[in-house]
Amino acid sequence: MALTPLDIQQHRFRRRLQGYDPREVEDFLEQAAAALENQQRENFHLAEEIHALQADIAQYQRREGTFKSVLLHSQKVLDQMKANAEKQAGLIVADAEGKAAKLLLQAQHRLVQLQEHIGQLKRQRVQIEVEIGAIIESHRRLLNLGQEQISANDGEDDKIKVLKQGL
Repeated sequence: MALTPLDIQQHRFRRRLQGYDPREVEDFLEQAAAALENQQRENFHLAEEIHALQADIAQYQRREGTFKSVLLHSQKVLDQMKANAEKQAGLIVADAEGKAAKLLLQAQHRLVQLQEHIGQLKRQRVQIEVEIGAIIESHRRLLNLGQEQISANDGEDDKIKVLKQGL
């Protein structure tokens, strides 16, 4: 049975001879009732404080759960972003390597074309040198023939002069 301060204050003992001093018993009962009342008030306040603290704890636990959920979601998003960035970087690198290989192939093809063109130009130079040499030789022969004819004509002119003088 739970004892309340009021129970203690209202409790009356039977009187007997040579029993306890009633005044002393009543003083003690009043002190006990006051102490019990203080303890009950303190217990009530502590119970209210415990209840408030439990509510705070429950709220903090909900917040903690929310934070954990947000952190987990953020981590997943970060992991996804990282994976996407790595994929994108891989695609960019592959594309750059493809373009570089294509440019290298084009440069090699252009080099071959230029080497062929240089070879053609060298052959053309040789051919032109041969043709110019032939033309020079042809003109030299023509000049030699022309000089021979001039010399022959000079010789005939000299004969005609000699004949004209003799006449």
